[in-house]
Amino acid sequence: MATARTDLDDLVTRARDGSARAVAQLISLVEDQSPRVRDLAAALAPHAGHAVVVGLTGPPGVGKSTTTSALVGALRADGRRVGVLAVDPSSPFSGGALLGDRVRMGEHATDPGVFIRSMATRGHLGGLAAAAPQALRVLDAAGCDVVLVETVGVGQSEVEVVALADTTVVLLAPGMGDGVQAAKAGVLEIADVFGVNKADREGADATVRELQNAMAMTRRESGPGWRAPVVRTVASTGEGLDELLAAIDSHRAWMVEHGRGDEGRRRRARAEIEAIALADLRAQLRAVSGSAALDRLAEEVAAGGLDPFAAADRLRGAAVDEG
Repeated sequence: MATARTDLDDLVTRARDGSARAVAQLISLVEDQSPRVRDLAAALAPHAGHAVVVGLTGPPGVGKSTTTSALVGALRADGRRVGVLAVDPSSPFSGGALLGDRVRMGEHATDPGVFIRSMATRGHLGGLAAAAPQALRVLDAAGCDVVLVETVGVGQSEVEVVALADTTVVLLAPGMGDGVQAAKAGVLEIADVFGVNKADREGADATVRELQNAMAMTRRESGPGWRAPVVRTVASTGEGLDELLAAIDSHRAWMVEHGRGDEGRRRRARAEIEAIALADLRAQLRAVSGSAALDRLAEEVAAGGLDPFAAADRLRGAAVDEG
């Protein structure tokens, strides 16, 4: 056990020294749900808590990957070390990521100040991979100043990114028909910054107006004082990327000024703790789900001798005892 922990400590040290291979190995441990993940979390804890996490989301076709790649370039020009978690759809054959984002960001592959990882959703809803919070912790501990999280591109269900991000960028593009209206129910409410990408296309002005009108009718939970700016970009040429980065930095500065600079970090910690607790509980329930005890409870409920809530309480008790 001591040797295994020493190996993890060595991996963490090499990751902090800039070894892309070590970072990749650590994230693989997380994705593969290794039994060593608990020890890994303990090894990472003293080094995490510094990176700013920026989520990029929006409907398919708006240029999320192109924008992410362009933001990486802008951040590197500013001297910041960058991590990217690009969440791809799962391959129907291997269950792994289809790697489209990593291919599109190939221009940064040789930069030692950039680490890019594609992660598969593996059926996880909300536009993110289940392992994303712990992978973020790896990149944070490895010394990334900013981590960009690009969601898979599934429309309204991508709101889960807000649980991970300090700043959430919602991207839209002109010429998408009812794109703004389709997104409004689930995505517009979470935006800290809006990006209208492909702004050199016809209809960009109309999209900006739609956004502004939608915001006027949307009640933000973040309270007064911050109104999400709308930034026009052409990510393929780099146009507007400095303005987009400035808007992201302005939101971060506003959060710090108003005493909410650690809000995203606390939100991520809450979500991670809850996810781990629920996973443990599900594992305990699976251990008794096919047991004779469950069969007996089912018979009692079916016969009317016990209500299902009381039966569920007994099943949970059996699961805890089993665990």
